[in-house]
Amino acid sequence: MHGRGAEASVPLAQRWMVALLAAVMLATSYEPLYPRNTFLQHAPTAILVLAAIPALKRWPLSNGAVGCIFLFFLLHSIGARYSYSFVPYDEWTATIVGMNITESFGFVRNHYDRLVHFCFGLLAFRPVLEIAMRHCGLSPRLALYIAPEFVFAFSAFYEVFEWFLAISMNPADADAYNGQQGDLFDGQKDMALAALGSIVGYAAYRVREPDKSWQAAESRS
Repeated sequence: MHGRGAEASVPLAQRWMVALLAAVMLATSYEPLYPRNTFLQHAPTAILVLAAIPALKRWPLSNGAVGCIFLFFLLHSIGARYSYSFVPYDEWTATIVGMNITESFGFVRNHYDRLVHFCFGLLAFRPVLEIAMRHCGLSPRLALYIAPEFVFAFSAFYEVFEWFLAISMNPADADAYNGQQGDLFDGQKDMALAALGSIVGYAAYRVREPDKSWQAAESRS
């Protein structure tokens, strides 16, 4: 059942995800490089943590969809700790596998923000698709159109929001918050990677979780 009939039960796995995300958010708030930026970037995560259980009681989602949301915000929380541009993934990979990613691939900037934008498109696809079909009553055909369109639109909105926020900050904080790292086309590349992620999510859905109602609609068209 949907709506109020499902309010009594949020799966234990989802409760643990919310609790772990809260713990990660608190841990990554400790001595950040740019405190103002970190707290601004943690604001959506804090809202999600506070609203997650009541929202999931009212509008339940599958463990897979919640897991996608959890994984994205986990990556985001790590990025927020280091203002994205300074995530020390080279140190981490050198310690774990003896490999420096920047040197191995000839990078000239820190690409953690690129990874997170791609993962936003990839990981947002399933929750948006499920919400569209389960709680908005959309057909699978329309939901499969709406999900990537949501990613495209939200990515553009976020880049505009980031621009307006940055012009209200001092230049050093703004550059650290944006994570532009001297790239004039940073916003366009971020949007393109999010779009690519949603396309990969769409392809994965069609291959791994074909929907019978979608197939039936296709056969009638």
